[in-house]
Amino acid sequence: MLRLDTLVITQDDFRLTADFSVAAGARVAVIGPSGAGKSTLLSVIAGFYPAASGRVLWNGADITRQPPARRPLSILFQDQNLFPHLTVAENVGLGLRPDLRLSPAERAAVTRALERTGLAGLEARRPARLSGGQQSRVALARALLRARPLMLLDEPFAALGPALKAEMLDLVAEIAAETGATVLMVSHDPDDARRFAPETIVVAGGIAHPPRPTAALLDSPPPALAAYLGK
Repeated sequence: MLRLDTLVITQDDFRLTADFSVAAGARVAVIGPSGAGKSTLLSVIAGFYPAASGRVLWNGADITRQPPARRPLSILFQDQNLFPHLTVAENVGLGLRPDLRLSPAERAAVTRALERTGLAGLEARRPARLSGGQQSRVALARALLRARPLMLLDEPFAALGPALKAEMLDLVAEIAAETGATVLMVSHDPDDARRFAPETIVVAGGIAHPPRPTAALLDSPPPALAAYLGK
């Protein structure tokens, strides 16, 4: 279980608070106006930005001061964070060893991750020779290989067309169901939240609110969310 315990995030004149839990294995959307702090919230959970006060807990263990590499999570960004000089297989293999000195068993695991994400046969290609959807699959394969229990998605599929984005969301949902991973997904699209996330966190007015059922929340949104959605 992920617990944000009286968390306070500040940055210049920006302030965001969060005090809630996310159940293990949950798929949760994070939605709200631009600039409200959605990506910042994920950055604090991931350890890329420090909280002013409060704690980030995973299964009861305080990870607030752990460096990002030691936290039990993977994060996917909109730019996919792929290295252009490395092949598909090498970019995925980084999820196991930064030096890419993979054992035969680790190389087999890379192959399985590529197969699971529909990338079989593309092992030797470099990112520049991939479509946007294929690049997204490489980033997802690397996250799958890391097998971390918490996955953070910071709009990694925002640049994809509607059909391909829906396909990627369904693939993430399938992988999360298979592995039992907890997933937090930042999105600007309420349709993505409905498709992917049974629960949604609204970030607005300086507060990251506790998760609520997505359908009920979007059908009858609070004022800040209604204004954002144009309702």
